Amino acid sequence: MPPEPRHIHIFLPNWLGDVVMATPALRALRRLYPDAHITAAGKSICCDLLAGIPTVDAFVPLPHRPGFLSTFSLARELADPRPDLAVIMPNSFRTAWLAWLTGARYRVGFARGGRGILLSQAQARHCEGGKRVPRYTALEYLALAEALGAKDDDGGLELVATPEEQEAVKAYLDPARLVVGIAPGAAFGPSKQWLPERFAAVADALAADCNVQCVLMTGPGEERTRDAVVKAAKVPLIVCHDGNPSIARLKATLSQVDLLIGNDSGPRHIAIAFKKPVICVMGSTSPRYTDSPWEQGEVIRIDVDCGPCQKPHCVTDHRCMTGVSVARVVASAQRLLGEGDALEVVS
Repeated sequence: MPPEPRHIHIFLPNWLGDVVMATPALRALRRLYPDAHITAAGKSICCDLLAGIPTVDAFVPLPHRPGFLSTFSLARELADPRPDLAVIMPNSFRTAWLAWLTGARYRVGFARGGRGILLSQAQARHCEGGKRVPRYTALEYLALAEALGAKDDDGGLELVATPEEQEAVKAYLDPARLVVGIAPGAAFGPSKQWLPERFAAVADALAADCNVQCVLMTGPGEERTRDAVVKAAKVPLIVCHDGNPSIARLKATLSQVDLLIGNDSGPRHIAIAFKKPVICVMGSTSPRYTDSPWEQGEVIRIDVDCGPCQKPHCVTDHRCMTGVSVARVVASAQRLLGEGDALEVVS
């Protein structure tokens, strides 16, 4: 590998939460190569999520699962100029092949899926006692950067919300009241989702007991979940846009909350990046993947004999989520809203 690569391509993860958890690695690579031009390539929504961070110079949106011929077209676009280094965060063979097609002189990624032949440096996944075990996803991406000689600064997750978007969000909010975000969706699948009517009941209880205003945050494809929460809630739920949700507005909204209540999904990690406390109701997935040293708040989960199953759809009775009561979440929220800086209304 060239000692000082001039052009670096970073292929981003596919899930929003994973992209946020990749930001410490992006920052480490920027410190290692301060003069390089760093291009991040990934799904359009993932590029939008990282917009504004100082560690990336340019973005190239990629289609989801490009076809055979379109992959060659994308490779030609990414090869101008030819990258000296490609850091491949996704685990797919397709992404490693795309990086190889760009002619990147040195390609670093995880060794899996038979794609080692496409990599200059295949990084082993984390193991304990010779067995592959999950760990915090940010540490996995940092391992790729550290394999090149980069060091973590322990600065945590990082995102930027523009002042314009923040001001637009504030127009929907009462500056005299605390703001609680409600994020009932999960792109991974329904196994990650707590019941919509229970999110609604939490909003009702907090509005009555703590005089908070609740902001509902759902994205494309989550309309049924959104409608179910709205129908069940007795209090009005605020939506901080005019029917056109965007990642920029989601970031700005989460930058203004005093507390987020949601599932183990993208908004959780965005809130962590903005140093906001989170109550995460977690079910089907292992908490080791998201056990962040930078997270404030509480992860509420129930150990069940069938979990964590890592499946998007529950094949039994979903008791890992149905066993979490409204009272437990409300009590956690009351405690967090009554502690320290959480009492200071965002202005």
